[in-house]
Amino acid sequence: MTVDRDQVLRSAATLLVRRSGATMDEVARAAGVSRATLHRLFAGREALVRALEELGIRECESAVAAARTDEGPAVEALRRLVAGLQGPAPLLSFLITEAQLFEGEEIDAGWARLDGRFTALFERGQHTGEFRIDLSPTWLTEALYALIGSCGWCVVDGRVAAQDFPRNVSELLLGGVLRRTP
Repeated sequence: MTVDRDQVLRSAATLLVRRSGATMDEVARAAGVSRATLHRLFAGREALVRALEELGIRECESAVAAARTDEGPAVEALRRLVAGLQGPAPLLSFLITEAQLFEGEEIDAGWARLDGRFTALFERGQHTGEFRIDLSPTWLTEALYALIGSCGWCVVDGRVAAQDFPRNVSELLLGGVLRRTP
């Protein structure tokens, strides 16, 4: 039987979003593989977390590309981006709370690329007058991560319907970033 590594990672992310301290045995059970198979795929928890990070970055970068964030009005680009990020939301929900990913001096190039793309979208919206200018694009990027992660967690936990994800995230964020004219 061939093991789908990405599916094992997605199962791990779904479990770890709900129980960040789950053991590798629990991760294996949640993924439907043996402990030995999980260990062959990932030498330990750190390797698993790094693999989750790589998958999360890859899926987020794919969502950013598909959203065409540099095309059309920034508001619509943001809505497309949020809809595209629904798939990797459980990964993001786990990763943004995983402190070990942000330790050390080295800046991860994948996160830097994502931050840059999100920040560029917010800067564009500020320059076109769509988004308020009193909040920094960096802060708006972090707020977007937080909303995606929170809503992703709520969907996994069954407290928010999956079909409500794009609207919940987009409308709450936009309600806070839209520029108000006096």
